[in-house]
Formats: sequence, structure tokens, C-alpha cells
Amino acid sequence: MKTFSIHCAKPSFLPRRFPSITRTNLSLPQQVFICRAKSASESRADGSISYRTVPSTLLIAEKEEAKAVLTLFLKKQGLSNAAATRIVNKSELFIDHLVLRLHSVHKSRYLVGRELTTLEIRDALIPYLESFLEEHGDALVTMVENFPDPPGKERPINPASPSDSANSIKLKAMARVSEINPGGQLPPRVIYLLDLGLEMDQIKGMSRRFPAFVHYSLEGKIKPLVDFLLDQGIPKSAIPTILNKRPQLCGMSISENLIPTMTYLENLGLDKSQWAKVIQRFPALLTYSRPKLKASIDFFKELGLDAESIGKILTRCPHIISYSVDENLRPTAEYFQSMGVDVAVLLHRSPQTFGLSIEANLKPVTEFFLERGYSLGDVRTMISRYGALYTFSLRGNLMPKWDFFITMYYPQSEIVKFPQYFGYSLEERIKPRYFHVRKCGVRLLLNQLLSLSDSQFEEALEKKIKRRVDGQDASSETDDDHLDSKMGGLKI
Repeated sequence: MKTFSIHCAKPSFLPRRFPSITRTNLSLPQQVFICRAKSASESRADGSISYRTVPSTLLIAEKEEAKAVLTLFLKKQGLSNAAATRIVNKSELFIDHLVLRLHSVHKSRYLVGRELTTLEIRDALIPYLESFLEEHGDALVTMVENFPDPPGKERPINPASPSDSANSIKLKAMARVSEINPGGQLPPRVIYLLDLGLEMDQIKGMSRRFPAFVHYSLEGKIKPLVDFLLDQGIPKSAIPTILNKRPQLCGMSISENLIPTMTYLENLGLDKSQWAKVIQRFPALLTYSRPKLKASIDFFKELGLDAESIGKILTRCPHIISYSVDENLRPTAEYFQSMGVDVAVLLHRSPQTFGLSIEANLKPVTEFFLERGYSLGDVRTMISRYGALYTFSLRGNLMPKWDFFITMYYPQSEIVKFPQYFGYSLEERIKPRYFHVRKCGVRLLLNQLLSLSDSQFEEALEKKIKRRVDGQDASSETDDDHLDSKMGGLKI
């Protein structure tokens, strides 16, 4: 089988919201390949990894999600919806490549059998698409359509342009990283970064994305920043990732930029003891301008959030600052307000929801539940009880779990009471526990079935069995009879 070795350029860190993805070398077969996910039980003793095939329904859903992300990305580049859709439909191999990228980034999620949310899929793929655009520029569409084969036609030679000049600066910066001095040594800053744990390809990528980085003094800029990050409680092992995501940090004054920004956010309620976690999650937070930070904070206050709530949001989800107030936060707030949802509570519980597309993510989920007989009030209750509900994939999560739910003979009202049902793994949690309870001949509420720890679950099950055998729990029998009537008298 003929294969192609594909070298995926390291994506640039996006100032808006997205994390960087590490460089990967991939070998792709000429025909469509099958993505695989690692099984926790399939790691061999010698450290090598074997794989099990991702369920076909999940793989299909992930491909649809990848298509949606690529379509939206192309539209943002100025293409019409029809043109973007046409390109995506002609680019099956590139879609497969995106799914493989998704599995590479989120290996740990597949280990525990947990499905990815739409937001996680988008945040994994958009940075890669941004880097792909940066690398290929005007040839983006051609590269996508012809992936993995580069187009055969050579580019015409054009007079020098501003973009050519910018590319020249990037190439010179990358070359400077690997320059050898007369003594046969790499530049001191490069040696330091390599010793710190960065790879040469990462350093070159940082220089390509941010050419000024190669001019920063080791003693005056880079080392002081590393020491500052260590003082915040960040482990040394995490420093390379932070620098790789946001090399611009090295160019900022600690006393005039970083500390004042941190103090400003602490005064707004951000827990100063959590800075290590915040910076690791989203190092770009420290590089935003004061007007950008203030615009987001003012909007949170406008919704009625107090300083303590704002601080908790920023601590748990610092990248919400990267969301545009006018393009993301306000339209999303207005959408949920039209449903009667307390937006302040939703933002506090699930800030990630405010990064989703209303048309591509929010409306389809609302319609999904309305089409299944729930009222708008039911949906409002569900989102109020479980803010993350809208972050799950419609095809990969909600649909298959709903299909199984209707075979469980619970009344539909159980979903309104416990929408967290959709947050549990269908194969690893829901099915095994449900079949175990049925085998024991007793019933548990949906909440009890899923939310209890393993030991608590077994304890609750034993008590239920004992009460049924001893006939000591009259109230339980009454509740069971009531549940029977809801389930059509089914005995399990």
C-alpha cells in the first residue's frame, strides 16, 4: 500500500483563543484511513501501544464535526457557504486527516471512553487550520482539495510583496535559531531552551510565528520570565508548553506588564493562589491589553455577575477573555435570554458554552429536544441544571445516548431532572450499570444509576435488593409501583 509521509507544521498560537498543538509526523495511506483510539486495557508491558477501532457511529460523528469546523473556517476566509461546502465535499482525505489529528490531540479522552464536546473538537482543529493557512496562504484551498498530494502546478513568480517580505523575515528568524557560532555552538538562548525541555522544531516554530523572539536577551528577557513563572508555582516541566504557546510573553516587562495585569485581575476576584493553573491553561491571558480585558469584564458585570463570580469564571475558564463580546458573548447571552435562561448563572456554570456558534451548535441542540416532545420550559430547566449540555456533539453524543435512553423505560421527565445523563460515557458507564441493575431485578433513579461512585453504587444496589427481599420498605414499593405506571408496568 502506497503511503505518503506528511510533515504537519506546528500551528501558530492564536491571540484570540486557541491553544497550540505539538508537531506530529504522520504516515497516511493513499486511500481513506481508519482512525483508531487507544484503549486503556491495551497498553502492552513493553510500553508499546495497540489500538481498538473507534465505534463507527462516533467516527462518523467526528467526521461531520470536522467538516463543520472546516466549512466555518473557509467561510471566515471570505468564501461563500456554497463554495466552502463544495470544497469540503471534495476533500475527504483532508477530513480524515483532521480526525486523525483530533485523536492524536485527545488520546487521554479516548482512554477513559469519554466523548469529546463540540467545543473541544473545534479547539483542537482550528489552531491546526490556522497554521495550515499560515503555511500555504493563497494556496490553502488547493492544498486542502489535493491533500495529501501537493498540487502539481508551480506557482507563478510574482514581484516582491509585503507578504513576501514577512515570509523572508520569518525564514531568517528560523535560520538564526540554528546558526552555529565559530566555536561550534548554538546560540546561548537556544541551548538554554533545549535544556529547559523545548525541541529544536518547537523553537523554530516559535521564531517563525513570532520573529522578534530570536532577538530577546537570554539574561534580560527569557531567564527572568522563566524564573517568574516558577515563582508562581508553575512546574518546570510545564514551562516549555507555555513558551511554545505564547513566546510573546518573553517580550513583556514583568514589572510594567505582567504583574499589573495580574493585580488588575486579582482585584476583580481571580484567585491569586490559582495563577499556576490559569497560566498553564491560557498563557495568552497575560498578554491581552487592558481595554480588551475591561471590555469582557464590563460585559460580565452587565449581566449581573459580582467580582467573586467573575473571579471564579476567569480561574476555571480564562480563555473566555478571548471571546469577542460583540461576536460571541452578547449574541449567545441574548439567545439564552430569549429562552428565559438566567444567563449569569449559565455563564458562571459553563462559560465554554459562550464560545459556541448559535446557528451550528446552540439552535440544533434546542431543536433536538423540542422535536422529542420536550417543552421550551423543559429545555430551559435542563440547561439551567446542566450548563455543559450544549457543548456536546449532537451526532456523537446526544443522538446515540437518546436512542439508548428510550430503551431504558425511564419516563422522559428523568432527563429533565437529570440532564447530566448526557455527560456520562454510553459504553463505559451508562450501559454497564443499567444492565447490572436490570440483572439484579431492582430499580434506581437515573441520578442514582450514574452519579454515584462505584462503591456507593454497589452499596445503594445492595440496600435496594435487601429492601425488596425483606419487604421492609413500603415507601420504596409505592415509589416503584408509581414508576411502574410511568413505564407501562414493566418489571425489571
